[in-house]
Amino acid sequence: MASLFTNPKFTPNSQFSTCNPTRVLLHNATHHASSIHSTKSTQFTAIFCSATQASRPEYIPNRISDPRYVRVFDTTLRDGEQSPGASMTSKEKLDIARQLAKLGVDIIEAGFPAASKDDLEAVKMIAQEVGNAVDENGYVPVICGLARCNKIDILAAWEAVKYAKRPRIHTFIATSEIHMKHKLKKTKEEVIDTARSMVRYARSLGCADVEFSPEDAGRSDREFLYQILGEVIKAGATTLNIPDTVGYNVPNEFGQLIADIKANTPGIENVILSTHCQNDLGLSTANTLAGACAGARQVEVTVNGIGERAGNASLEEVSLLCTRHLDHLQIM
Repeated sequence: MASLFTNPKFTPNSQFSTCNPTRVLLHNATHHASSIHSTKSTQFTAIFCSATQASRPEYIPNRISDPRYVRVFDTTLRDGEQSPGASMTSKEKLDIARQLAKLGVDIIEAGFPAASKDDLEAVKMIAQEVGNAVDENGYVPVICGLARCNKIDILAAWEAVKYAKRPRIHTFIATSEIHMKHKLKKTKEEVIDTARSMVRYARSLGCADVEFSPEDAGRSDREFLYQILGEVIKAGATTLNIPDTVGYNVPNEFGQLIADIKANTPGIENVILSTHCQNDLGLSTANTLAGACAGARQVEVTVNGIGERAGNASLEEVSLLCTRHLDHLQIM
């Protein structure tokens, strides 16, 4: 674990490489990359996020002008609410959204609008108020709604977030073998078709900011991930979120996963790569930082790390590590 905070370096595994894509050690930054894509030494620069005093880049959904900047995506009001005893009223959600905006998070995932009429109204209320409260520096948070890959969910999400100055739809579908076989009962081809068509549908509604998540990516086949992610990029996705849905990965694995996706997914240069790490094995913050070090430019977190089962990466832990250990957190 100590090596994670000492200039970690992930060597991307090409799809043509004979290296084992699942297990790889972190290397010291003084070593050279042994990648098929490059024979040059990787140059490292410190990362920073919205918690730092550095200036916030202009918001463009699929691009960040400063390659060091990492967006903070807070999902306290959505995933955090899945923590036992943490369900909130619409007023409580609005109050928390106001405070998250005061903290300066880049994106607020305000809820799952298709889950209930109350949740749709809560997300809509947040979009109307918090999503239009532009401060003196021009900052206003993106307001995001979660949706499964179906038209009913996506339309509900759009109906809720469209009132925000910067609305986003976040849609997802499972990509691991166990989920596709036993939960979705779909083939890989059917999952790709669903993902592609639903991202396209979200864009057709007028939403210019669409995030896609391959659920259980941490246990998904690499080649299949490259394929489905490439297809949703072509369909119009602007952010690709890579979730360790069941908290299965360790930092070396998760950082390598991000590095491999970055190296092998067609069109990846046209989107933002994101992380979402569950805390079942107590590694959500470590995995999140490993992902950022490997090239992710959005981190999904919750206040106090609350969330489904054992919770999520903690907003305060990730933010403090970014602001207090800039000299040690180095990125590719």
